[in-house]
Amino acid sequence: MSFDLTIIWAFVIAFAVLVYVILDGFDLGLGMLFATERNRRDRDVMMNSVAPIWDGNETWLVLGGGGLLAAFPLAYALILPALYAPIIAMLLALVFRGVAFEFRWRSGRRRWLWDWAFILGSALAALAQGVTLGGLLQGINIDEAARQYAGGWWDWLTPFSLLVGVAVMVGYMLLGACWLVAKTTGDLQARMRRKALVLMVGTVIFIGIVSIWTPFLQEGYYLRWFGGWGTGLAVAVAVAVLALGAALGASLRGKGRDVIPFLLALGLFILGFGGLGVSMYPYIVPTEVTIWEAAAPRNSQVFMLIGASVLIPIILAYTAYAYWVFRGKVDPEAGYH
Repeated sequence: MSFDLTIIWAFVIAFAVLVYVILDGFDLGLGMLFATERNRRDRDVMMNSVAPIWDGNETWLVLGGGGLLAAFPLAYALILPALYAPIIAMLLALVFRGVAFEFRWRSGRRRWLWDWAFILGSALAALAQGVTLGGLLQGINIDEAARQYAGGWWDWLTPFSLLVGVAVMVGYMLLGACWLVAKTTGDLQARMRRKALVLMVGTVIFIGIVSIWTPFLQEGYYLRWFGGWGTGLAVAVAVAVLALGAALGASLRGKGRDVIPFLLALGLFILGFGGLGVSMYPYIVPTEVTIWEAAAPRNSQVFMLIGASVLIPIILAYTAYAYWVFRGKVDPEAGYH
């Protein structure tokens, strides 16, 4: 039986990116929500809710970026020069945010400074990730003959990319608020329920705006969503988003299991990610280079897949174990110091 290794690798990288967005998304959203909470004790509880797991979440970002370089070197060579500015901004923000995470616990009078470093680092990283996605979706100017990037330094900066950047920020804050609903109690949890309701409405609106705008960016997108079976799929996805949004709103207003809102918010992200996959496939650089055109030689793919088949289950196992060990509510009187 013959397997298309290129498709397998496309799914591996897509999976790594999705897991990163899910796991680090609520972490970054929590950082942005820091700005809305003034009480030092509440901020400590918020940070303690992610202290045991936050740095492990970014393992998936490394896996996705490294996998892109190894499995699709041409795509890496085309995408990185086109999006250097937002990618560099994201990486610097993640570094600065990590430093702030450690230093705020050891700082006295200047703790407020590290709190704002944590907030701004989280916001810049989220914005940069959204802008990077928007810049990729709107297309990259490629010299077909030389197979290299032919655009300028600021080509990524458009109203659409900025819109996607803000949309990702709002979505991440929704994840962060729902995470805190699951991990906290009392007044902090009640405030996060109220904020999550507002952020849920904003997230659904942004999903709608981006979804309507995207098909008009590239002819291939338009034909995918408004030709043949694509129209029915578009309607089904829209209904699913509205249904998940309604269920999320009901769970936030109710008194059921506190983890349900977080799971429903993840569902919104998974649906959105699936829609992106439908729009882009089979292109890895829309709509210029397919996954097969960008793929590494088959021998390289086989060699890397052997390593990935060992490493990915290990990463999944220790990630699941960490979340299991630190499950439940955060103790306000204990935590990271």
